[in-house]
Amino acid sequence: MTDWNPDIERLQAFEDEEWMRVEREYCGRLLAYVGRRIHDVQAREDVLQETLLGAVRGIGGFDPTYTFEQYLFGICHNRTIDHLRRRRLQTLELEEDGDGMPGIEAMAAVEETPSRIVRGADLAARARRLLGELLKDWVQETWAQGEFVRLMVIEALFCGGWRNKDTWERFELRDETAVAGIKFRAIKRLREMAREKDPRGDLLPALATATETGETTLDFDVSEIWRQQRVSCPARHWIARHVTGNLDEGPRKFLEFHLNEMECPWCQANLEDLSKVQQRASLEPMIERVHASTLQYLRSRTVR
Repeated sequence: MTDWNPDIERLQAFEDEEWMRVEREYCGRLLAYVGRRIHDVQAREDVLQETLLGAVRGIGGFDPTYTFEQYLFGICHNRTIDHLRRRRLQTLELEEDGDGMPGIEAMAAVEETPSRIVRGADLAARARRLLGELLKDWVQETWAQGEFVRLMVIEALFCGGWRNKDTWERFELRDETAVAGIKFRAIKRLREMAREKDPRGDLLPALATATETGETTLDFDVSEIWRQQRVSCPARHWIARHVTGNLDEGPRKFLEFHLNEMECPWCQANLEDLSKVQQRASLEPMIERVHASTLQYLRSRTVR
C-alpha cells in the first residue's frame, strides 16, 4: 500500500476529478477525527462539509511546508471547535483540547502586533520551520537505525512532557541517568543537523534552549512544534500494516505507544478509518452529498 497525495496544482485549478478523489481518500479519516468530539451524526457531516469547502476555498494559499493531510486536518480541527463553541459545549479549553492542533489556517493567519520587531518575528518563523525540519530528520534517521526505544523516549520527553523518572520506568531503562543520556545525545545530533542547515548559526541559541528546556524566547516550544508538524507520525501505510499485524516488533511497539499513550489524534483517526475499511462502501452516499456541497463552488471558479 502506498500513501496517495493529491496534485496540488490540479486542486488549485479546481479540477472536479481531483477534488472528488480527495473526498474519497480523506472523508473516512476526517469523519473519524470529528466523531471523537461530536456525537451527532448530522453535525459530523456538517463539519465535514465545512472542512472540505474550506479546503477548496483556501487551496490557493496552500503552504507546501505542510502535507495536504495536515492542511485538511488543521481545517477540520478549526471547524470542529467552531461547532462546539456554537453549541456552548466547551469554551476556552477548546483552544488547547489536548491534541495540539491549532490548524493550518490559524498558523497562517497569525498577525504580529506593532510592538514585534520585524527581524525578531522573521527569526521566530525561521526557527519554527527549522526546528520542525530538524525534528523530522532526526525521527527519520532514528527510525532507519531501528532505534525505536530511543524514539519513544524522545517523543515522551519532547512531545509528552514526561519526567525522567516516569520515562525510565516505562521503558525499563537502567535509571534516570539513562534517560538523560538519550536526551543529551539527541540534542547533540540536532545541533549537528542545525549547523548543516543554518551555517551562520543565527538560530542555534534559540533551538538549543528549546530542546533543553522545551521553551524559547521566540514564543514556541518543542511540544508545540512536534504536534503541529506531526514530527513522529508514521505514514498511513505503516498504520495499515499495524492493522493487519504485519509489523516487526520495533515499529509495532512504537505505533502502539504513539497511538495509545501519546494518543495522537491524527493517527488514531487514520487507524479507525483503516480498521473499518470493510464499511467504506457505506460512506459513498455521504461522500456524494459532501461533494455536491463543493461542486457549485468549484464550477463558479472554473466557469467564466
